[in-house]
Amino acid sequence: MATIELDSLVKRYGQTTVVHGIDLAIQEGEFVVLVGPSGCGKSTTLRMIAGLEEISGGQILIDGRIVNELQPKDRNIAMVFQNYAIYPHVTVADNIAFGLYRSKLSKSEKRQRVEQAAETLGLSHLLERRPSALSGGQRQRVAIGRAMVRDPAAFLFDEPLSNLDAQLRTQMRIEIKRLHHRLGTTSVFVTHDQVEAMTMADRIVVMRDGRILQVGTPLDLYEKPVDVFTARFIGSPTMNLVPATLRDGRADLSSGGSVRVPPSSAKTPDILVGVRPQDLVPTQADSAGLTVSGPVAVVETLGSETLVHIETAGQTLIGSAPGRQIPQIGEHLTLHAPSERLYYFDKVTEKALAA
Repeated sequence: MATIELDSLVKRYGQTTVVHGIDLAIQEGEFVVLVGPSGCGKSTTLRMIAGLEEISGGQILIDGRIVNELQPKDRNIAMVFQNYAIYPHVTVADNIAFGLYRSKLSKSEKRQRVEQAAETLGLSHLLERRPSALSGGQRQRVAIGRAMVRDPAAFLFDEPLSNLDAQLRTQMRIEIKRLHHRLGTTSVFVTHDQVEAMTMADRIVVMRDGRILQVGTPLDLYEKPVDVFTARFIGSPTMNLVPATLRDGRADLSSGGSVRVPPSSAKTPDILVGVRPQDLVPTQADSAGLTVSGPVAVVETLGSETLVHIETAGQTLIGSAPGRQIPQIGEHLTLHAPSERLYYFDKVTEKALAA
């Protein structure tokens, strides 16, 4: 296991800066997920840690040692790629063993490591098969096995599940998380999928435009987003945001009505009131919370819950009803969220308002 530290890390391509001096400390045995939209710099950051991209500024430290100038093979890390990167013309056993190509282990020791990795990943019965005879999930496990046999100080995963179908992605999420609990190896995982981030990470790093916006546990980011981007990126469906105007300790909502706002750091009277769809439900209104009414525009039946889109004051808000409670399109519906489940953001800076 290893610690990984990024100190003012910068990446430029010509005159274009794609990673803007980020700082991040990853502890031994931690599973950290870098998440953000395409082009936010998360994969570039991972490739710099791996040594596959030269850095333009700052430092990368692995176990306290600066590795800026070290080749990838000398960093004692293993990377699992999106496209598996396994060899089609050799067997599963030979693909896994390729991770030991440069090692000085004996043939018997190499074989033992391959068999141990295969057993851990449920591949023992497939060792003599070629990749063409494997499913996508099995191929990805072969790629992970090749990384495992090296006994690296850290695993780096670059969107390894994005080529799998929905069911396989769920299965592989569970397998990778179980593997991490079993091995305890420091892991950095890149994805654009916030569900993967929420279900797998010890800590999540939210990135946008080459900068880190927030670092925290999945629940921290869900409950205490520092800005509008994080609030809407973490959580599914995305958070509702209602424009409002501050006046005498209350926020007058564009959708009608008002809510009491705790003393805040707002610089202007224009704010955004946020509410997650899971907290906006058909229930008796309470003057202390947020109440919205309008006709039902869309109904999404998910079984355990029903997502309800209602139109109010020129915008569409999403609420949640019990799975067997299915409103009709056009039905007038009132939704309510308690005041303690509301979020407040400065409309200009989009930063969360500190109470």
